[in-house]
Amino acid sequence: MNLIQKSKDMAEIYRQNPKIEAIILAGSVSKNLQDQHSDIELHILWSASPEDEDRLGPIHLVGGSILGYHPYEEEEWSESYLTEDGIKLEISNFLSSTVERFISDVIDKYETDYDKQCIVASIYDGVSLYGEETVHELKSKVAEYPLELSKQMISKNLWLGNRWNNREALLNRKDWLMLYDVICDVQKKLFGVLFGMNHMYVHHPTFKWMEFNIEKMRIKPENLYDRLTNTLIGNPESSVKELESLIEEVLVLAEKHTPELNITEQKKHIGFAK
Repeated sequence: MNLIQKSKDMAEIYRQNPKIEAIILAGSVSKNLQDQHSDIELHILWSASPEDEDRLGPIHLVGGSILGYHPYEEEEWSESYLTEDGIKLEISNFLSSTVERFISDVIDKYETDYDKQCIVASIYDGVSLYGEETVHELKSKVAEYPLELSKQMISKNLWLGNRWNNREALLNRKDWLMLYDVICDVQKKLFGVLFGMNHMYVHHPTFKWMEFNIEKMRIKPENLYDRLTNTLIGNPESSVKELESLIEEVLVLAEKHTPELNITEQKKHIGFAK
Protein backbone atom coordinates (compact mmCIF):
# COMPACT_ATOMS: atom_id res chain seq x y z
CA MET A 1 0.00 0.00 0.00
CA ASN A 2 1.26 3.46 -0.93
CA LEU A 3 1.21 5.29 2.41
CA ILE A 4 1.42 8.71 0.79
CA GLN A 5 -1.70 8.03 -1.25
CA LYS A 6 -3.45 6.52 1.76
CA SER A 7 -2.60 9.68 3.73
CA LYS A 8 -4.20 11.82 1.03
CA ASP A 9 -7.27 9.58 0.94
CA MET A 10 -7.73 9.89 4.70
CA ALA A 11 -7.20 13.65 4.57
CA GLU A 12 -10.04 13.85 2.04
CA ILE A 13 -12.31 12.23 4.61
CA TYR A 14 -11.22 14.40 7.54
CA ARG A 15 -11.36 17.68 5.64
CA GLN A 16 -15.15 17.35 5.27
CA ASN A 17 -15.43 18.48 8.90
CA PRO A 18 -15.82 22.29 8.87
CA LYS A 19 -14.03 22.63 12.23
CA ILE A 20 -10.78 21.32 10.72
CA GLU A 21 -8.43 24.09 9.56
CA ALA A 22 -5.39 22.08 8.49
CA ILE A 23 -4.07 18.53 8.17
CA ILE A 24 -0.32 17.84 8.24
CA LEU A 25 1.36 14.56 7.39
CA ALA A 26 4.12 13.97 9.95
CA GLY A 27 6.40 11.11 10.97
CA SER A 28 8.46 8.80 8.78
CA VAL A 29 6.11 9.00 5.78
CA SER A 30 6.53 12.78 5.56
CA LYS A 31 10.30 12.27 5.45
CA ASN A 32 10.12 9.41 2.94
CA LEU A 33 11.62 7.06 5.54
CA GLN A 34 8.73 4.63 5.68
CA ASP A 35 9.28 0.89 5.77
CA GLN A 36 7.17 -2.20 6.45
CA HIS A 37 6.77 -1.14 10.10
CA SER A 38 5.61 2.41 9.41
CA ASP A 39 2.23 3.91 10.14
CA ILE A 40 0.61 7.17 9.05
CA GLU A 41 0.86 10.11 11.44
CA LEU A 42 -1.59 12.93 10.90
CA HIS A 43 -1.62 16.17 12.87
CA ILE A 44 -5.06 17.74 12.65
CA LEU A 45 -5.63 21.38 13.60
CA TRP A 46 -9.08 22.37 14.81
CA SER A 47 -10.79 25.73 15.19
CA ALA A 48 -12.83 24.35 18.10
CA SER A 49 -12.51 21.33 20.36
CA PRO A 50 -13.37 18.09 18.55
CA GLU A 51 -16.20 16.03 19.98
CA ASP A 52 -16.25 12.24 20.03
CA GLU A 53 -18.39 12.19 16.90
CA ASP A 54 -15.79 14.33 15.11
CA ARG A 55 -13.01 11.92 15.99
CA LEU A 56 -14.89 8.64 15.63
CA GLY A 57 -16.71 9.49 12.40
CA PRO A 58 -13.74 9.00 10.04
CA ILE A 59 -12.74 5.79 11.84
CA HIS A 60 -16.18 4.27 11.40
CA LEU A 61 -16.34 5.45 7.80
CA VAL A 62 -13.27 3.38 6.86
CA GLY A 63 -14.28 0.40 9.01
CA GLY A 64 -11.40 1.07 11.38
CA SER A 65 -10.50 -0.91 14.47
CA ILE A 66 -9.57 1.36 17.36
CA LEU A 67 -6.25 0.58 19.06
CA GLY A 68 -6.15 3.57 21.38
CA TYR A 69 -8.48 6.44 22.12
CA HIS A 70 -7.44 9.16 24.55
CA PRO A 71 -9.27 12.14 26.01
CA TYR A 72 -7.84 15.65 26.07
CA GLU A 73 -4.50 15.45 27.87
CA GLU A 74 -1.38 17.56 27.60
CA GLU A 75 -3.27 19.83 25.19
CA GLU A 76 -3.91 17.07 22.66
CA TRP A 77 -6.60 14.56 21.71
CA SER A 78 -5.12 11.40 20.22
CA GLU A 79 -6.29 8.13 18.75
CA SER A 80 -4.84 5.25 16.78
CA TYR A 81 -6.62 2.72 14.62
CA LEU A 82 -6.26 0.16 11.86
CA THR A 83 -8.13 0.60 8.60
CA GLU A 84 -9.80 -2.35 6.89
CA ASP A 85 -6.76 -2.80 4.69
CA GLY A 86 -4.44 -3.02 7.70
CA ILE A 87 -2.92 0.46 7.66
CA LYS A 88 -2.29 1.95 11.09
CA LEU A 89 -3.03 5.63 11.64
CA GLU A 90 -1.82 7.75 14.54
CA ILE A 91 -3.93 10.90 14.86
CA SER A 92 -2.90 13.90 16.95
CA ASN A 93 -5.58 16.55 17.30
CA PHE A 94 -4.70 20.08 18.40
CA LEU A 95 -6.48 23.37 18.58
CA SER A 96 -4.90 25.74 16.09
CA SER A 97 -4.47 28.23 18.92
CA THR A 98 -2.46 25.65 20.89
CA VAL A 99 -0.09 25.08 17.98
CA GLU A 100 0.33 28.84 17.58
CA ARG A 101 1.23 29.11 21.27
CA PHE A 102 3.72 26.22 21.07
CA ILE A 103 5.40 27.92 18.14
CA SER A 104 5.66 31.16 20.08
CA ASP A 105 7.09 29.35 23.11
CA VAL A 106 9.85 27.77 21.01
CA ILE A 107 10.56 30.53 18.49
CA ASP A 108 10.01 33.64 20.60
CA LYS A 109 10.70 32.41 24.14
CA TYR A 110 13.38 29.83 23.22
CA GLU A 111 11.81 27.03 25.26
CA THR A 112 13.68 23.74 24.86
CA ASP A 113 10.68 21.58 25.82
CA TYR A 114 10.85 18.56 23.51
CA ASP A 115 7.10 18.02 23.26
CA LYS A 116 6.65 21.55 21.95
CA GLN A 117 9.65 21.24 19.66
CA CYS A 118 8.19 18.04 18.21
CA ILE A 119 5.11 19.98 17.14
CA VAL A 120 7.29 22.70 15.64
CA ALA A 121 9.37 20.04 13.85
CA SER A 122 6.26 18.42 12.42
CA ILE A 123 5.31 21.78 10.92
CA TYR A 124 8.82 22.42 9.64
CA ASP A 125 9.20 18.97 8.03
CA GLY A 126 5.56 18.05 7.53
CA VAL A 127 3.57 17.78 4.32
CA SER A 128 0.40 19.81 3.98
CA LEU A 129 -2.60 17.67 3.08
CA TYR A 130 -5.24 20.33 3.71
CA GLY A 131 -5.34 24.02 4.62
CA GLU A 132 -2.41 25.05 2.44
CA GLU A 133 -2.53 28.72 3.42
CA THR A 134 -2.68 27.91 7.14
CA VAL A 135 0.18 25.45 6.91
CA HIS A 136 2.25 27.84 4.79
CA GLU A 137 1.80 30.57 7.39
CA LEU A 138 2.86 28.21 10.18
CA LYS A 139 5.88 27.05 8.19
CA SER A 140 6.98 30.65 7.66
CA LYS A 141 6.98 31.18 11.42
CA VAL A 142 9.32 28.23 12.08
CA ALA A 143 11.51 28.58 8.98
CA GLU A 144 14.35 30.33 10.82
CA TYR A 145 15.78 28.50 13.82
CA PRO A 146 16.52 31.07 16.57
CA LEU A 147 20.14 31.49 17.58
CA GLU A 148 19.10 31.88 21.22
CA LEU A 149 17.30 28.52 21.09
CA SER A 150 20.53 26.97 19.82
CA LYS A 151 22.42 28.41 22.79
CA GLN A 152 19.79 27.16 25.23
CA MET A 153 19.90 23.64 23.76
CA ILE A 154 23.69 23.51 23.97
CA SER A 155 23.99 24.97 27.46
CA LYS A 156 21.17 22.93 29.00
CA ASN A 157 22.13 19.57 27.51
CA LEU A 158 25.82 19.87 28.41
CA TRP A 159 24.73 19.28 32.00
CA LEU A 160 25.09 15.51 31.67
CA GLY A 161 23.89 14.77 35.18
CA ASN A 162 25.49 13.35 38.31
CA ARG A 163 25.05 9.74 37.27
CA TRP A 164 27.60 10.12 34.48
CA ASN A 165 30.18 10.92 37.17
CA ASN A 166 29.58 7.43 38.62
CA ARG A 167 30.51 5.60 35.42
CA GLU A 168 33.75 4.09 36.75
CA ALA A 169 31.98 2.79 39.85
CA LEU A 170 29.23 1.27 37.73
CA LEU A 171 31.82 -0.42 35.53
CA ASN A 172 33.73 -1.85 38.47
CA ARG A 173 30.55 -3.08 40.12
CA LYS A 174 29.27 -4.57 36.85
CA ASP A 175 26.03 -2.66 37.38
CA TRP A 176 25.14 -3.10 33.73
CA LEU A 177 21.50 -2.05 33.72
CA MET A 178 22.21 1.26 35.43
CA LEU A 179 25.37 1.82 33.38
CA TYR A 180 23.57 1.44 30.06
CA ASP A 181 20.73 3.60 31.30
CA VAL A 182 23.35 6.29 31.96
CA ILE A 183 24.98 5.72 28.57
CA CYS A 184 21.65 6.12 26.79
CA ASP A 185 20.82 9.24 28.79
CA VAL A 186 24.17 10.84 27.93
CA GLN A 187 23.74 9.95 24.27
CA LYS A 188 20.39 11.74 24.26
CA LYS A 189 22.01 14.75 25.93
CA LEU A 190 24.67 14.84 23.22
CA PHE A 191 21.95 14.68 20.59
CA GLY A 192 20.27 17.64 22.27
CA VAL A 193 23.51 19.61 22.01
CA LEU A 194 24.05 18.64 18.38
CA PHE A 195 20.47 19.37 17.36
CA GLY A 196 20.86 22.84 18.84
CA MET A 197 24.28 23.33 17.29
CA ASN A 198 22.94 22.34 13.87
CA HIS A 199 19.77 24.44 14.22
CA MET A 200 17.51 21.39 13.98
CA TYR A 201 14.24 21.16 15.90
CA VAL A 202 13.90 18.02 18.01
CA HIS A 203 11.43 15.83 16.14
CA HIS A 204 11.09 13.00 18.66
CA PRO A 205 11.68 13.01 22.44
CA THR A 206 13.98 9.98 22.21
CA PHE A 207 15.63 10.98 18.93
CA LYS A 208 14.10 8.49 16.51
CA TRP A 209 15.64 8.15 13.02
CA MET A 210 19.17 8.50 14.43
CA GLU A 211 21.10 7.70 11.25
CA PHE A 212 18.93 9.97 9.08
CA ASN A 213 19.37 12.94 11.40
CA ILE A 214 23.10 12.45 11.82
CA GLU A 215 23.44 12.57 8.04
CA LYS A 216 21.65 15.94 8.04
CA MET A 217 24.04 17.45 10.58
CA ARG A 218 26.78 19.71 9.30
CA ILE A 219 28.50 19.98 12.68
CA LYS A 220 29.31 16.67 14.37
CA PRO A 221 32.18 14.41 15.44
CA GLU A 222 33.62 12.13 12.79
CA ASN A 223 31.90 8.76 12.28
CA LEU A 224 29.24 9.74 14.79
CA TYR A 225 26.64 7.12 13.88
CA ASP A 226 29.08 4.18 14.01
CA ARG A 227 30.59 5.39 17.26
CA LEU A 228 27.25 5.87 18.98
CA THR A 229 26.21 2.44 17.77
CA ASN A 230 29.36 0.89 19.19
CA THR A 231 28.72 2.42 22.60
CA LEU A 232 25.53 0.36 22.73
CA ILE A 233 26.72 -2.95 21.28
CA GLY A 234 30.42 -2.96 22.18
CA ASN A 235 31.99 -4.11 25.45
CA PRO A 236 31.16 -1.82 28.39
CA GLU A 237 34.69 -0.53 29.02
CA SER A 238 35.14 0.47 25.39
CA SER A 239 31.66 1.99 25.35
CA VAL A 240 32.47 4.32 28.23
CA LYS A 241 35.81 5.33 26.68
CA GLU A 242 34.18 6.01 23.33
CA LEU A 243 31.48 8.10 24.95
CA GLU A 244 34.11 10.07 26.88
CA SER A 245 35.87 10.84 23.59
CA LEU A 246 32.63 11.92 21.95
CA ILE A 247 31.85 14.23 24.84
CA GLU A 248 35.26 15.88 24.53
CA GLU A 249 34.79 16.36 20.79
CA VAL A 250 31.31 17.83 21.25
CA LEU A 251 32.71 20.27 23.83
CA VAL A 252 35.35 21.38 21.33
CA LEU A 253 32.67 21.87 18.68
CA ALA A 254 30.50 23.84 21.08
CA GLU A 255 33.33 26.22 21.94
CA LYS A 256 34.27 26.60 18.27
CA HIS A 257 30.79 27.30 16.93
CA THR A 258 29.33 29.22 19.88
CA PRO A 259 32.38 30.96 21.41
CA GLU A 260 30.13 33.50 23.11
CA LEU A 261 28.56 30.74 25.20
CA ASN A 262 30.19 30.18 28.58
CA ILE A 263 30.26 26.44 29.32
CA THR A 264 33.02 26.52 31.94
CA GLU A 265 30.84 25.07 34.70
CA GLN A 266 29.52 22.30 32.51
CA LYS A 267 33.08 21.29 31.57
CA LYS A 268 34.10 21.16 35.23
CA HIS A 269 31.15 18.97 36.06
CA ILE A 270 31.76 16.65 33.10
CA GLY A 271 35.41 16.21 34.07
CA PHE A 272 34.57 14.94 37.54
CA ALA A 273 34.29 11.19 38.01
CA LYS A 274 33.94 9.09 41.15
